[in-house]
Amino acid sequence: MTIKISQNFDSGAIEVLRADSAASIELNLRKDSHADIHQWFHFRVQGARGQKLTMRFLNAGQATYAKGYEDYQAVASYDTENWFRVPTRFDGAVMTIDHTPDTDSIYYAYFEPYSFERHLRLLGEVGEHPLARVLDLGSTVDGRDLNLVVIGKPEAEKKIWFIARQHPGESMAEWFIEGLIDSLLDDANPIARKLLQRCVFYIVPNMNPDGSVRGNLRTNAAGANLNREWMTPSVERSPEVLYVKKKMHETGIDMFFDIHGDEALPYNFVAGNEMLENFSDERRQKQQAFIDRYKNATPDFQDKVGYAASKYKEDMLTLASKYVGHHFGCLALTLEMPFKDNADLPDPHVGWSGARSAALGASILQPILLSLDDY
Repeated sequence: MTIKISQNFDSGAIEVLRADSAASIELNLRKDSHADIHQWFHFRVQGARGQKLTMRFLNAGQATYAKGYEDYQAVASYDTENWFRVPTRFDGAVMTIDHTPDTDSIYYAYFEPYSFERHLRLLGEVGEHPLARVLDLGSTVDGRDLNLVVIGKPEAEKKIWFIARQHPGESMAEWFIEGLIDSLLDDANPIARKLLQRCVFYIVPNMNPDGSVRGNLRTNAAGANLNREWMTPSVERSPEVLYVKKKMHETGIDMFFDIHGDEALPYNFVAGNEMLENFSDERRQKQQAFIDRYKNATPDFQDKVGYAASKYKEDMLTLASKYVGHHFGCLALTLEMPFKDNADLPDPHVGWSGARSAALGASILQPILLSLDDY
């Protein structure tokens, strides 16, 4: 069979320069649809069963986060359900994947995708549960639905907010949310049952469905980085933030979590609100108490490696967790997961994965429960 490389499907993204020989395939990372950002890739190869593929990404050195390809292994799947890592090397300029597929069709991606079909299925399953509702907040730039999951009674004492995938290529974020939701709706989970006696959870599983389907890393269909839109969102450029922000001010917030992925750092960690002018010593102690409780809940979470507190200065209130922390005075954290692996607990076969992200999402319920009286 002639080798064929395609990307015309949900979250597909690649530019094919040459594919006439399995041993010398040349590719380019494709830009986000409306922004000069190169990083995410997801494509299908057909016709290479039993042949060693050598796939060179010629512009990897000019990627938006080129350090993301250092000590990195791409993921692959034959059935789009079971993903595994494949040998990948990066010399600072060109990234190369060397792999011999066992079947006639195989997918390669930057990280395990979370499809829009799975997103809709998750919403459907949630909507059938007696403790949950799925609400429509509005439409995205491309006209897709922006949905909010509500779990618990709106009149509950504590309002807990989660948003995920402001950056659509950070698909681990929606895997995290799936694990969180599954645990909250598990009747046999005592932590969830205890939480729902006092809390209502507002969860946006995917803030950026347009970017997700388009195969973008960081931007929506208008080219906006949603995590820089929180001060002045607009219907034309960032309706996703506009509608979620409006709902937040209607409900109030006691705890807020913005779920992301980091290209370079092989760890799970959070970024807090230390740089805010109204961040008191009391808030600092409560934030650290939550972090310590999360560390106790799972060895996949740590706080030794992360972002410096001074990373965001001039634009900080345009970021979701900084905006929320400033305006609501609550616990507001950005949670980051790796595209690579968790260096503290590596798994060479899958690296960091969808299932591991979901487990991390489930484990956040315990520190939330233990921190309720702090907020």
